[in-house]
Amino acid sequence: MRDNLIEKAKKVLLGNKKKGFTLPTNNKLYPAQWKWDSGFIALGYSHFKLKYALDEITTLLRGQWKDGMIPHILFHDLKTDYYPNHSVWNCGNKIHSSGITQPPVLAIMLKKILDKNKIKISDKLKIKSIVQKLKKYHDWLIKYRDPKNTGLVSILHPWESGYDNSPLWDYSMNEVKVEKNLKYKRGDNKVINPEYRPLDTDYDRYVTIKNHLRKNKYNPKNLYKTSMFNVVDVGFNSIFLRANKDLLELLKIFNLEHKSLQKFILKSENQIEKLYNEKKGVFTNYDIKNKKKIIVPSITNYFILFADLKNQSINKKIIKDLKNHNQNEKYLFSSIKPNYGKFEEKRYWRGPVWINCNWIIYQGLKNKDKKFANKIKEKTINLIKKKGFYEYYSFKTGEAFGASNFSWTASLFLDLVMEKKYN
Repeated sequence: MRDNLIEKAKKVLLGNKKKGFTLPTNNKLYPAQWKWDSGFIALGYSHFKLKYALDEITTLLRGQWKDGMIPHILFHDLKTDYYPNHSVWNCGNKIHSSGITQPPVLAIMLKKILDKNKIKISDKLKIKSIVQKLKKYHDWLIKYRDPKNTGLVSILHPWESGYDNSPLWDYSMNEVKVEKNLKYKRGDNKVINPEYRPLDTDYDRYVTIKNHLRKNKYNPKNLYKTSMFNVVDVGFNSIFLRANKDLLELLKIFNLEHKSLQKFILKSENQIEKLYNEKKGVFTNYDIKNKKKIIVPSITNYFILFADLKNQSINKKIIKDLKNHNQNEKYLFSSIKPNYGKFEEKRYWRGPVWINCNWIIYQGLKNKDKKFANKIKEKTINLIKKKGFYEYYSFKTGEAFGASNFSWTASLFLDLVMEKKYN
C-alpha cells in the first residue's frame, strides 16, 4: 500500500510536469508556475529525481526581477483562460509574470534538499548561483517590505500570503474601496464548484488592489506607503524568519557575505515575539494601513513554531494552544478554528485542511514535541491515503475539495513517508 502510494505521488508530479517546471495540478485551474508550490514540488522531486528538483527552482529564478523580487506566478504558456493572466498583470523580466510575491519557502526547501542529497561537484556552481539569487530576493524583501527596519516584513496583497481569502484579511479587505466599473472574468469558479472558491466580493477587492499596484508600475519604493493593503502577517514572517536562518547556513557553506542577514535575523526574532498577545495567548497580525491588530484563529499563526524561536516559554504556550485548535476531530488541521464565527468548512482558506500547513507545523514541532509531531504526521498521511492527492479537505469528514492530482500534496506526502530513510 505504502509503495503503491509513493508511486502514485510520483505519477502526480510527473503528470503535471512541463519543460523545467511543474503545474500545481493537471486541470485548467492553475495553468502556470506558482512560487511556493514550486518550492514544495522541488522538495518532492528531491526524493527521487534531484535534477527535476533543481530545475524547478532554477526555472522559477529565471523569472526573478532585476531588483530581486521573485513573482508569485510565471506565465510560461500565454494561451490560458486563467484570470488574472499575463496581459492583466503586464509585467515580468524575461518571463511574463505577476507583480507580487508569495511566501519565501525556497531557501528552506533548498537547505532540506542539500541536507539529504549528495551533491555532485558539477551541480555546486548551479547551487551557488541559486543561493546568490535567493540572497538578492531576501534583501529585496528586507529593503522594500520593511523600509523602516522594524525586523518584520509586510504583504501588500492577500495573494502574497498564499492563503488568499483567509478571514485574517476580512477587516483589511473591507476597508478597500472597490474600483468603479470593474470588469474582469473569473475562470476558477467555472472549473471548480464556486462553493469551494473565494467569493466575487473577494475578487472585486483583489482586482482593485492589483489594479492599483499596476498603476504604480509595481514600484516597490512607493508601494509600501501607498498600497491599499499593507499587513504584517505572522505566517509569512514566520516562514521568512525560518528561511533567513536556513539561507544564513547556505551562505556560510559558499563563503558568501552574511553579516547583514545575521543582524536582521536577531531583530526579526525579537520583533516577532512582540506580536504575541500574552492576555489572549495568541499571535496577532498587524494592519499597518489601518493601524489595527488582527486576532483571527488561523492555523497559519502556528507557523511560528517553524521559525524555531529561542523563547521556549512562548513555544510551550503556542503548542498548548495548537492542541486545542481542533484536537478532538478526526482530521487535522482546519485552516481556521471551527468555533470561529467566520469559519467555513468547504471554502478555500476559510476552514479546510491544507497539507502544506500540516507539513509546516509538523516540521516546527519535530524538535519541540515529538509525540504530537508524529500524531500530525500520521493523521496527514492517513488522510491522503484515504482521500487521494487533492488540494484541500474537510476537517470533519476528510471529503476532498478543489483540484485533484495536486502537486504539493503529492510532494509533501513523499517527504513525510520517505523521511525516515534520511533521518
